[in-house]
This record gives sequence, C-alpha cells and structure tokens, in this order.
Amino acid sequence: MVSKPVHGLPLLPGFTFVDPTKTAFPRNQTLSFKNGYACSRVPAVGLGKEPIHVNQLSQTDLDELANKIPTLTYEEPRQTPLADFIPAHVAFDKKVLRFYSIWDDTDSMFGESRTYIIHYYLADDTVEVREVHERNDGRDPFPVLLKRQRLPKVLKDNSKHFPRCVLEVSDADVKEWFTAKDFAVGQTVSMLGRTFFIYDCDKFTRDFYQDKFGFPEFPVIDVSKKPPPVIKQELPPYNGFGFIEDSAQNCFALIPKTPRKDVIKMLIDDHKVLRYTASLESPIPEDKGRRFIISYFLATDMVTIFEPPVRNSGFFGGKYLTKTKIAKPGSCVDNPSYYGPGDFYIGALIEVFGHRFIIQDADEYVLKYLECHADDYPQETILSLKKHFSRQGPSMTQEPASGQAEDTKDKEDKDKENKDEMEMLIKQIQERLKGSNFLIEGPIREAFEILDKERTGFVDKEKFFGICKTFNLPVDDCLINQLIRMCTHGEGRIKYYDFVRALSQ
Repeated sequence: MVSKPVHGLPLLPGFTFVDPTKTAFPRNQTLSFKNGYACSRVPAVGLGKEPIHVNQLSQTDLDELANKIPTLTYEEPRQTPLADFIPAHVAFDKKVLRFYSIWDDTDSMFGESRTYIIHYYLADDTVEVREVHERNDGRDPFPVLLKRQRLPKVLKDNSKHFPRCVLEVSDADVKEWFTAKDFAVGQTVSMLGRTFFIYDCDKFTRDFYQDKFGFPEFPVIDVSKKPPPVIKQELPPYNGFGFIEDSAQNCFALIPKTPRKDVIKMLIDDHKVLRYTASLESPIPEDKGRRFIISYFLATDMVTIFEPPVRNSGFFGGKYLTKTKIAKPGSCVDNPSYYGPGDFYIGALIEVFGHRFIIQDADEYVLKYLECHADDYPQETILSLKKHFSRQGPSMTQEPASGQAEDTKDKEDKDKENKDEMEMLIKQIQERLKGSNFLIEGPIREAFEILDKERTGFVDKEKFFGICKTFNLPVDDCLINQLIRMCTHGEGRIKYYDFVRALSQ
C-alpha cells in the first residue's frame, strides 16, 4: 500500500491512499485532467457559495466540450456519418425530362416528317412518347404513341433458344435500359424500330443536364420545313400544230381558251396593209420570171403571199401563202422571232418556210407609214425605200402616160369626166362595202400593176374581169358596175386606179 498519495491520480478500485495527518480533515480533490478532458481550476463559487458567473462555462462552451471528439493515436479514426438516404421515387417525384423530337419517314412511300414529345420520368426511369397533332392534319387523335414504360436498350440474344417473334421480353432478357444519359439534343434515339431526332428540350431539362452531368447548354436545332425551290415554269416543246400562242393555252388550263389579242392595236391598224413586190430566188429557170405580192397586215402581224396569174406561164397563180406569221430563220422554235415591217426593205431576203423571196418594190403607202412611225422602225429600211422611189421618178399616184396619141386621148377623156360624180360614187361604194363587212382577200392593186408592165394605169377589159373574178369582187353590183363604165376608156381598156381606190379604202 502506498503511504503517500500521488498527485493527479484518481481513486481507482483496489488502491487506497491513506494520509494519517489528513484523515480527520477530508478535502475535495481538484484535478487538472480527468479521463482525458481538461478541467478548470477556477473556482465556480465564492463566499457564501454564491456562483461566480465570470468563472462559469457558457452553454456554447459546454456544447463544444460535449461534441468535441479527441484525436486518438492508438485507435482508427471514426467515419463521418452517412447522409440521410432519400429514395429516387421521393427525390425525383414529379420531375420529368421533356424532349422535342422529329421522326423523318420521307424515304418511304407516302411518308412524312412528324413531330413527337419524349418524356423521361426520373422517378422510375420510364419513357413515354406523345404525338403532336396539328389542325386538319388528317390523323386520328391518338395522344400517345408509346405508353409510359421502361424501355430496353440492349437485349440478350435468345433467338437460338426461342423465336423472337413470340418472345416476351422480361427483365432478365435486358442487358441495358434507356437512361437519362441516352437522351440529348442533337442526337438520334432508336426506340422500337423508329429513329427519333431530338432537336430541343425545355428549361428544366437543360438545367438538369448541366447540374447532373455537366453538359453545356444545348443548342436549339432548326428542323422547320424549308420552302421548296422555285421552279421556273417552262412550256413544253412546240408540237407544230397551230400557232405557238394557241398551243401554249393547253398548258395553262384544262379547258383552253382563245389567246388574248391586242384589241387596241387591232382597232388602230385595222385595214392597214403594207404591200411589197418580190421575186423568187430559185435555181430553177422557170421560177426566174415569177412575181409575187407580199401583204403585211399591221393589225395581226400576219403575212399573205399572192401570185398574179400570167397566161401561158405554166403556173396557175392565185393564193401562194394564206394569212400566217412568218418566223425568222435561226430563231428558237419555242420562242420564235417573227418578221416585221422593219425587215422588208428593198433587196431584203425573206425566207418563208424554205422558200426565199427578194423584195423588189413596195407601195408608196409603206414609205408614208414608216415615216409616220419612224421611231419604231430602223432608219435603214426608210432610207432604202426613199432611194428606191427617188430612182423610179414620178409617183404612181399621178396619171401614167403611154404614147402621144394615147396621152392626148386620155387627157380629153379625163377632162370630160365629172370629178364630183366620180367621188360621190366612190364614197357610196365604200359605205356599202363597209356596211356589208366586205373585205378583199389579197393585194388587188399589185395584181393590176403586174399586168400593167408599162405603168400606163390601164389594163385590158378581159384581164380586168379576170382579176375581179380571182378576188371574188361583186362586179354585178349596180354601183360597181357603174364605176367600171366610168373607168372604161376606149375600146377594151379600163383605168384601174379609181376602181382600186374605191375598194381598198
């Protein structure tokens, strides 16, 4: 037994420390450490056992001492307690990732691009695909394409043991399920045989991927339908039937309509005809002496060709080309360029469906018309006509002359004519023809001029009535018959100038 107590050791069972001097005077023991904890030596009470508040420990100090974990070198450190476990169905309840996708089925027959919404439920990792309907889209209003379920991503290959067509997929047959990592903007997801392209998502989905996986902010991909390129409408090739304007109407409507005409031009240029004399360019000797009259109708831009009949020439004469438009050689078939008044100058070569005509002469009215519309036609054509008429000498509007004996007789006959009666008769004939809508089909004046080679202004009576029969002129009319009698000079000769003037205006 120890006789002296050792300072700082507690009273342990089995050990006694007897101090005979202090047995009668017991005292409380004040220790600085106890069980590894520091103890304060500052007295807590004063005189009269009143507590000393300054020397007392506060509640904060007591909490720190109670919660303080000593650092022990002879034991393993204590692990930090685990956080409270919260299951997924509680933590992610009512939290859904929403993706906007498109299914492009345009490669198949009658396929189209359709939009869908993919929902991924974080609570139980299930997937749902909903259809997006538009007004009058022709689809049945089924809201859901794929009901909410866990979607397998990779399956085990059990086709060797059991046919896949009747295989019911269970959890044991699935290697991998679809998770949130499999869905992202700009990626394609294949679900149950359909490939969906994800082009957008909502704000909650963007924040979830950025916080959970550290993905950058997803871009918005434009998948809107671009308008198709504008295709220039072109007419099919010309088939050769009718005019091009008529054939083009079959491409504009199921029931073709008559092409529109320039009514203003037809009213202004009605009954205005430009006449030319032409010869045929041909290596055949019999064609050298043939003469043709080309008439250009300003109202419709059409051309007719007439060959005056010549006795014992071997050619019947008459209408050589009916009224039609003549395209220039080398022009496009689908958009041809037609001959116009500016192309008919003296010496011009006009190709008409493989036949070539050379302009030899023109009517004086052609020069007057071109001079009045000089801004619309080339100056070379006008100058060509002026030079031609200047070389011809006196105008045909004046009375031509032949021999001296005939000139004297013509002058005597002309003095005897009653000019006032002639003009009145011509006016009456013009009014009657205008009221009956009579139109001469062909250049009658040029026909008389070809027969009048000497430019006398007279033709034989037999030839005169032959031309009237060719042009179907109503010679049986009383007024026209009277005009013929007034234009008759001598025996068997008729002055055709006044007769043509009465019928052409």
